[in-house]
Amino acid sequence: METLYHQTNNTVREIEQCFQRLGHISPPEVLDVENTIQTKITQANANCDRLDVLLYKVPPSQRQSSKLRIDQLKYDLRHLQTSLQHAQERRQRRQQELSEREQLLNHRFSANSTAPTETCLQLDYELQHHTQMGNANRGVDDMIASGSGILESLISQRMTLSGAHKRIQAIGSTLGLSNHTMKLIERRLVEDKRIFLGGMVVTLFIIGLIIYFFMM
Repeated sequence: METLYHQTNNTVREIEQCFQRLGHISPPEVLDVENTIQTKITQANANCDRLDVLLYKVPPSQRQSSKLRIDQLKYDLRHLQTSLQHAQERRQRRQQELSEREQLLNHRFSANSTAPTETCLQLDYELQHHTQMGNANRGVDDMIASGSGILESLISQRMTLSGAHKRIQAIGSTLGLSNHTMKLIERRLVEDKRIFLGGMVVTLFIIGLIIYFFMM
């Protein structure tokens, strides 16, 4: 089990390195790197499923710590999968914007005016306006995607904390932890929940402000 765990952990590190490459490669290579990332994520998820099966063969004294390590791998993989989806969406939006701009540049206008200079100036203005609107929309989309990623991370952390709470209660019952210690743990979980809700509200408020100012 340890060998498979370390192999999966190394795969996660390789995926993170691939994400770092995405910002420094040419557009034709981006699709290949994205496919490589998806393949590695699929492989790592399969390894996690295998680790869940092997977990029952671990001695009971080590099972809880092994379970926590596997859950951390799953959380990292979910976060990486979400990041990949956002990167693919941004790439598709950029490709669409470039295609629309190319079509606009190649569009032939009929000579319906006796002032060619005026027509050229109008075309330049429309092109500049289109570019600015595209940049603004892309900025808003990136902000929304980033906010969505943060919210998903907070939700995943909350699920992880809830699972850890249940496991701690089970361990506490086995080891005979005092009621005072259990109350401290529960109080910490309540505080984490409040922080989670507060962070969600602040994030949604910031996204709303960004959308409001960009759409004015």
